[in-house]
Amino acid sequence: MSSEVGKYLKFGGATVLILLSLGYLSYTGVQDSKSYYVTIKELHGMGDSAYTKRLRVAGNVEPGSIRRTGLNVEFVLIENDQKLNVVYSGTEAPPDTFKDNSQALADGSFGRDGVFHAKQLQAKCASKYAPAPAGGAATEPVKSMTQLQSGPTGMGN
Repeated sequence: MSSEVGKYLKFGGATVLILLSLGYLSYTGVQDSKSYYVTIKELHGMGDSAYTKRLRVAGNVEPGSIRRTGLNVEFVLIENDQKLNVVYSGTEAPPDTFKDNSQALADGSFGRDGVFHAKQLQAKCASKYAPAPAGGAATEPVKSMTQLQSGPTGMGN
């Protein structure tokens, strides 16, 4: 009977050890992937805690600030009256929509040098989502009913 109890204790101990290991790996994985979204103003006001967290910061790319060196990109994000120097050194090239005046989201860490070091970069083209200019002419003139009826199909006359 004591050999059966020993087997159950070994099996139970191994199970507990595996469950504790999985729990630890899950916890550390979540902590590593967690990032806080902050505005540029909030980032500047965080003090020393800004240097220890993984952060995401959004803003518009300042026109003329983009400098590319291979996959690395340096640029300036603007949000209201706040500016933030960003250095992107990810493993992929920046997206095609990353241009002057585009909205960008940088994911990384804030360095003691005052520069945001991004490992991931997302962008969307500002002109694609901008409203149409007011009072501007349409790209194709609107046709009247008589033009539609006497069109190339010859239905009208």
